Amino acid sequence: MTDGREGPLVVTIDGPAGSGKSTTAKEVARRLGFRHLDSGALYRAMTVAVMRADIPEGEWDTLDREALSQFEVELAPTEEGFLVLVRGKDPGEDLRSVETTRLAPFLARNRWVRQNLTEFQRSALSFGDLVVDGRDMGTIVFPNAGLKVFLTASLEERSRRRLLQEGKPLDEKSIRQEALRISKRDETDTDRAVAPLKKPMDALEIDTTDLSFETQVVRIVAVALALTREATEK
Repeated sequence: MTDGREGPLVVTIDGPAGSGKSTTAKEVARRLGFRHLDSGALYRAMTVAVMRADIPEGEWDTLDREALSQFEVELAPTEEGFLVLVRGKDPGEDLRSVETTRLAPFLARNRWVRQNLTEFQRSALSFGDLVVDGRDMGTIVFPNAGLKVFLTASLEERSRRRLLQEGKPLDEKSIRQEALRISKRDETDTDRAVAPLKKPMDALEIDTTDLSFETQVVRIVAVALALTREATEK
């Protein structure tokens, strides 16, 4: 499928933590028959590689392009998406560990890390149509994407979803604590100097607070299919 331009059709899905972008993007890609690219997995993989190299957190801001090349983070295409590899191997449980989750946003502030991984993500276009999710997909990585989506949800709902995802209790105290963590992540993402989180000017914004998963997926797929039909009729 294409949107009438040269090259593959790209659907970007951006949004803050807990807005549902990753699960939504994966299902949208499945229904469209596109590959799904999880940008967060790349940042996590780079974080795993840096931690395994025993580089102190205080030195992460000094890492440059040459230093990053030693970590050998790469994408391997699959039928439905991509595997993220570190030195040719699946990083396993380390990719989703609590420590990796905590530290990935700090490594993501490094401009060389973002530039390096932006190139990685763009290289995925060589494998065809994509649905990509992250925080700067529609603004920095794929500014000319055929369809840009920005998902939002209330802080309370995003906190509830994150707790459910992690199998934690949904009592008032837990939701309040998770909301504090997410709000701090939001602040880190929106205030960073390099590629901050923001809604692309031409994005379709969807507030998922009161929407079912099926509803938001159907809405995005419908717009993407309309784009492809429009391109075919030109």
